[in-house]
Amino acid sequence: MNDTTGKVLRIVGIVFFGLTTVMNLLGGIGTSCAAFFTREYPPYWALIKQDMQWLYQALVITTVIIALVGIWVLVKLIRRKEGAFRNAIIVLVIGTLLAGIQYYYSLQLFGKAAPANVKFYINAATLVLFLIYLIPAVKQRVNFSNEESGGDKDIAAGLAAIILGVLLLTTPIWAGPSHTFQGENWVMLLQTELNLSGILLTGAGVAMLARVIVNGFRQEFALSKVDITKDR
Repeated sequence: MNDTTGKVLRIVGIVFFGLTTVMNLLGGIGTSCAAFFTREYPPYWALIKQDMQWLYQALVITTVIIALVGIWVLVKLIRRKEGAFRNAIIVLVIGTLLAGIQYYYSLQLFGKAAPANVKFYINAATLVLFLIYLIPAVKQRVNFSNEESGGDKDIAAGLAAIILGVLLLTTPIWAGPSHTFQGENWVMLLQTELNLSGILLTGAGVAMLARVIVNGFRQEFALSKVDITKDR
């Protein structure tokens, strides 16, 4: 495994962790209506009948907290700070457990688990990916603690921002089917917030990648001038 492969795997890990963090945040916020305003949402009345409202309220609070911690850890991963990888695994373990609990009880109470099942699968997949990074041969190359060039950081942050931005912008599409009742898409209640956040993240990601490209051209131009000077 060469250094380029290690950089690619590190960027993939950052993107997956960012995707997982946003899914946890959206999942926590999206469940809040059913957990705290259950009587206003008939499809979730089973929570009252089965006296399980408390569980979903606890899931909302803990999932949002773990998502906010995940955002902090994501920044540390991008900056390659000491302990960031360890903290990421802790967040993923907790996130997978919380998502698994919601997945199970959603099936038991409502007969369906979407999008809680998707949140669980993404948490579990990212956790498996980060555990693979612990394999000695892989760990030697995929290091989240050593300093790297600003360009590599910008690429990781830019790609993550773009993917997360697109995810937020398309939330009404992929989450709508499981949040629609009597023709009303409940996701649209957060349309303004989702669109604003999505546009900002996507724009920031494009700007970061553009900066990397421009800097790359500048370096190539500078090197070509040096070569021309040497030839003369």
